[in-house]
Amino acid sequence: MMSSVQARISTGADAAGPRWTAQAAQDWYVSQPWLVGCNFTPSTAINQLEMWQAETFDPLTIDRELGWAAGIGMNTARVFLHDRLWADGRGLIGRIDTFLTIAQRHGIRPIFVLFDSCWDPNPQSGPQRAPRPGTHNSGWAQSPGTDGLRDPAQYPRFEAYAKGVVGAFAQDARILAWDVWNEPDNQGGATYAQLDEAEKISLVAGLLPQVFEWVRSVSPTQPLTSGLWHNDDWSPGGPLNAVERIQVEQSDIISFHNYDWPETLEARIAQLRPYGRPLLLTEYMARGNGSTFDSALVIGRRENIAMINWGFVVGKTQTNMPWDSWQRPYVDIQPTLWFHDIFHADGRPYRQAEVDMIRRMTREAESQRKAV
Repeated sequence: MMSSVQARISTGADAAGPRWTAQAAQDWYVSQPWLVGCNFTPSTAINQLEMWQAETFDPLTIDRELGWAAGIGMNTARVFLHDRLWADGRGLIGRIDTFLTIAQRHGIRPIFVLFDSCWDPNPQSGPQRAPRPGTHNSGWAQSPGTDGLRDPAQYPRFEAYAKGVVGAFAQDARILAWDVWNEPDNQGGATYAQLDEAEKISLVAGLLPQVFEWVRSVSPTQPLTSGLWHNDDWSPGGPLNAVERIQVEQSDIISFHNYDWPETLEARIAQLRPYGRPLLLTEYMARGNGSTFDSALVIGRRENIAMINWGFVVGKTQTNMPWDSWQRPYVDIQPTLWFHDIFHADGRPYRQAEVDMIRRMTREAESQRKAV
């Protein structure tokens, strides 16, 4: 039986073509609790491949750590996949289903990310290298990498992956949304040899619309997005680059990243409100960069924006290390302030005041929702 909200969403999508109407997106968002979560990788995985490959998939750690997330009131998690995992497509689908079963037990509905332009541009399947000591996200892998992005002969493989994964779960209420490509025009970062900006934007601007089309072709009931993350002005009519324009024109719900001071976050919200769609802040919280729970979460609650911070349990991704650790690894001297992450590997909070605040605010939001 289709719910009234699902019926309105379906009607809105049919009326406007493949993309949801703004009203359909708002109807969907009104039916959600205040969405609060983290970008989740288990502490035992260095990247997406190590998280999901059969040999290193770790449901015990996933269960334990998602339990900690639920314990502070989180109800969503943003979780990255990788195109190379499709070499074992049947196994991947099974492991995603296992993950969803665990997440559902903890009341968490994930947003799955299909592609990603950050960090290592030369991903390799199989055993992943050990973390580079004292270095932020030293094993994270782009999807697709440089070779795949430059090679149209590989695009049918990407299509099979996107359609296969989303198609398997297109009607699954355990999934909140699909983030089709993370920071698609990111140059990669760190000390890797990267594509130059013009080539990256050109290649991604050609492929990103295809990714949206592939995903929509399997008729997911969940909304699609791809998040804005850089440049100064995202407002309608602003100087968006080719990739950003695709993101705002194709996304059912508008997602964005902000690792800056609260004044910048408020300015970003003001730029995006005119699109008339729900706003999801899918990356924030970099303590040393001015983005903290103390300020950002309060703004998110006031503005009714979904809030998904980067990092959860400190582990092999080492995202408690700041970005500058790529130039100056924190080997002998640890940073005085964790950049990302909330918990130690044994479940102790990095800052008790932070987890108390998250728990209090999520409980208050849920109580208010139930009282309506």
